[in-house]
Amino acid sequence: MASGEVFDTKTKSLSVPRVNLLTMFRLGLFQMGLSMMSILTLGVLNRVMIQEIAIPATLVSVVLALPLFVAPSRIWFGQISDAKPLLGYHRTAYVWVGAAIFAIAAFLAVQVMWQMNLAGNSTGTWVWTTQTIGWTALLALVFAVYGLGICASGTAFAALLVDISEEDNRSKVVGVVWSMLMVGIIVGAIISASLLKQLTPEATVETLQPAINRLFTIVPAIVFGLAIAATFGVEKKYSQYSTRSTLANREDSITLGNAWKILTASPQTGIFFTFLLVMTISLFMQDPILEPYAGQVFKMPLAESTKLNIFYGTGLLIAYGVTGFFIVPRLGKRRTARFGCMLVAFCAILLGISGFTANAAVLKLGLVLFGLATGFLTTAAISLMLDLTAAEAAGTFIGAWGLAQSLSRGIAVVIGGTVLDIGRNLLPSLELAYGLVFVLEAVGMVLSIWFLNRVNITEFQTSTKQAIASVLESDLD
Repeated sequence: MASGEVFDTKTKSLSVPRVNLLTMFRLGLFQMGLSMMSILTLGVLNRVMIQEIAIPATLVSVVLALPLFVAPSRIWFGQISDAKPLLGYHRTAYVWVGAAIFAIAAFLAVQVMWQMNLAGNSTGTWVWTTQTIGWTALLALVFAVYGLGICASGTAFAALLVDISEEDNRSKVVGVVWSMLMVGIIVGAIISASLLKQLTPEATVETLQPAINRLFTIVPAIVFGLAIAATFGVEKKYSQYSTRSTLANREDSITLGNAWKILTASPQTGIFFTFLLVMTISLFMQDPILEPYAGQVFKMPLAESTKLNIFYGTGLLIAYGVTGFFIVPRLGKRRTARFGCMLVAFCAILLGISGFTANAAVLKLGLVLFGLATGFLTTAAISLMLDLTAAEAAGTFIGAWGLAQSLSRGIAVVIGGTVLDIGRNLLPSLELAYGLVFVLEAVGMVLSIWFLNRVNITEFQTSTKQAIASVLESDLD
C-alpha cells in the first residue's frame, strides 16, 4: 500500500458531504431500540423477580448482569467486523444478526422466569430445589445469549459511527444518536406502563404473566425493525469514504494479533479503560434497585414504577441535545465530563435522601436531575471514547471501550443488588438500605474524576499512529 494512495483517498473524501442530521436521527433509532430492551430487562423483570416472585436480590442482579459479563466478546466482534465482511458489509449485517438474537432471547428469558416461579414458589415462598437450580442455570444461559446479541450489534453499530464521522463533528453525532436512546427510554416506559396499567400492587403472578408475555412479544419485534430501519443503506453510502476504508487489503492487514498490538500501544488506553470502568460502575449501581425502591419505599404499583424511566429519560434527552451542540464545544470534552461526574454524585445523594420523604414527587425530581447529570457526563465520555479510537482498527477499539462499559455495568448491577441485601440485613430501615447504594455511587463518581484527570488524548494518538505504521510496514516487508 503506497502512502500517496492513502493521502489521495483522504483528500478526495474531504469533498464528500458529511452525514446529515436526518441520517443521524435515523441512526439513533438503533439506540432507541436498545434502550427499550433495557427498560424491559432492568425496568420490568428486576421488579417482578425481586418483589412479585421474591427471588433474592443478589441472585436477580447476577442473572441480569450476565449480558454485560459476556462483554469480552465485544473485542472479538469488533475485530471480526473490522476484518471480515458479513453479507458484503463490515458493520450492517452484524447489527442485524445481533438484533435478531437478542430479540428472540428476551422473549425466551421471560418464559424461563415463569418456570422458575413455579419451581421455587410451590410452597408460597422462594426455596432452593434441584428444579430451581436447573431453571436458574437455563435463565443464566439465555441471558448470556441475549448479551452476545447485544455485543455483536452494539459494537458494530458504534464502529459504524466512527467510520462515518470526523473528529470535529463527533460530539454532534453522539448528541443526536444518543438523544434517541433517551427517546427509547421514554417510549419503552410508556409502552410498558400502558400494557401493564391494569395491574395493581396486589396483582398475583398469574395475573402478571399474560400482560408481561404480551409486552415481551411486541417490544422485541419493534426493536428488531428499528435496527434494520436505522442502518439500512448507511454503510454503503458513507463508509466507503472513511479512513478505515482507505486501507488496502484490510482483511489481511489488521489481524487479531496486530489489532492487539495497536490496542496496547499507548498506556492511555489502560487509563481511559479504568476511567470508563469506575465511572460506569458508579453511574449504574442503582439500575437493579430503582423499581423495587419505588415499590417498597414509595408504595408504587408496577406500571407506575416503570414510568419512572420517563423522568430519567427526559433529563437525559435534554442533556444530550444541549451537551453535544453547546456545552462540549465551549467547555471541551474533559471539563464537561468532570462537571458531569460532580453533578451525578450530587444527584445520587438526592435520590437517597428522597426515600426519607416517602414523597414520589421528590423521587421524580431527583430522577430528572440525575438524567440531566448523566447526559452531560456520557456525551462527553462517549466523545472522548471516539477520539481515543484509531479509525484503522475502529471495531477493535470500540470493542475494548464496550468491554469496559459492559463489564462495569455488570459489576454495578451485582453491587447494587448485593449492597441492598446487605443493607436490608444490617440496617434498621429500607430507606437506609437503599440509601447505602446511592452513597456508594457518589463516592465512585469522585474517584472517577481522579482517573479522568490523567487521560491524555495527544499522547494516545501519537503512540497509536506509530503502532499502526509499524504494523503496516511489517506486513509489507
